[in-house]
Amino acid sequence: MTGTTAHYYLISYDVTDDKRRAHIARKLQAYGDRIQFSAFLVSVSPARFIRLKATLIKQIDCKEDSVILCDLGPTSSVIENKKITYLGCTRQVIPLGAVIM
Repeated sequence: MTGTTAHYYLISYDVTDDKRRAHIARKLQAYGDRIQFSAFLVSVSPARFIRLKATLIKQIDCKEDSVILCDLGPTSSVIENKKITYLGCTRQVIPLGAVIM
């Protein structure tokens, strides 16, 4: 990740405790879209990615749980180059434009 370019991440988790799993799902929903039961597609800047990782580390039990974070690249290249392919029921990936906060 370079500069402030947002990247898409595919984040999947295997969390054994129902309460921890629900909490992680709520946190991830604040960052992106659920695309499978335990998989999210998020678009974040480098700073938000660092905060997201810190949040996840605090929530999981490192001896029992697992979270996978896959960097799919800059948001524009993921959509333009069709790096995401579905088989069966599809989910819409919405390209992000300017965000005003």
